[in-house]
Amino acid sequence: MSTVLDASALLAFLHDEPGAAMVSEVFHGARVSTVNWSEVLQKSLHRQVVIDGMQQEFMDVGVVFEPFTAAQAEMAARLWAEARGQGLSLADRACLALASELNATVFTADRVWSALDLGVDIRLIR
Repeated sequence: MSTVLDASALLAFLHDEPGAAMVSEVFHGARVSTVNWSEVLQKSLHRQVVIDGMQQEFMDVGVVFEPFTAAQAEMAARLWAEARGQGLSLADRACLALASELNATVFTADRVWSALDLGVDIRLIR
């Protein structure tokens, strides 16, 4: 199974929150959009977490960081119109665009995603 991790899934793992074990089980080969990675770093810095080496640690367990492409940007923009009532951020839509492009299952802690019907397999981690 091809997987994409949302920032909320990575943050759940980092903070040992409910769902962290499910996230760690799918690390090997999981993809993360660089937009979502920026969100993880920003929230970590806000909590005064040292981020030096964090990306390498995720890479060491098999996580792959994917650049945000022009095609994904277009798809994320189109998702805004389809899901505007759900309050999806740009990072949310970047994650969904990557998952759609890869035909992958996306793991998230964002419950609102379960109401989406965008043709993407969404798994809630809690």
